[in-house]
Amino acid sequence: MNLNFNEKVIHVNDETFEILFDELTIQKRVKELGEEISKDHMGKVPIFIGVLNGSVIFFSDLIRNLSINCEVDFLKLSSYGDAKISSGNVRLIKELNADIKDRDVIIVEDIVDTGLSIVYMKSLIQPQNPASIKVVTLLHKKEATKYELKLDYIGFQIPNKFVIGYGLDYSQRFRHLRSIYALKSTME
Repeated sequence: MNLNFNEKVIHVNDETFEILFDELTIQKRVKELGEEISKDHMGKVPIFIGVLNGSVIFFSDLIRNLSINCEVDFLKLSSYGDAKISSGNVRLIKELNADIKDRDVIIVEDIVDTGLSIVYMKSLIQPQNPASIKVVTLLHKKEATKYELKLDYIGFQIPNKFVIGYGLDYSQRFRHLRSIYALKSTME
């Protein structure tokens, strides 16, 4: 399947996806998030923890929009497999390599829906005694959130729709799309 990065509608596995956020809108918001995080952490060197695989594109763009120094590390979790909804079980696939004791930690997520992954990550990180833990997410499905969460930086609030593109996948594919698309059959 050849995909034009500027298409308003794409077809995947007999399903139709419509553009939710175009590339320019995403880049503008990521720049704003980078500026806000930099302002809040001026004079500090936080460690950004990307959640693989979904956050990698957002993570890369976000740290390039910082005006402060930082360190990076990654966790890899699994809760979806090839499904469009979370399995409800989170597995740790890759642990942190960095020492985060007394460090300001910023978890970088592509999307927060139920919040289970954030709760799980905080339970892994907190015992390592970081100075602080903050969360930045590109997308938040507030109506799908089942846990009490504090999300410190949110790119976009979105309805409870299945989305692909800009790091978000459908069976490990379509992460490379520059825009974010929502499944049309579930759009209002």
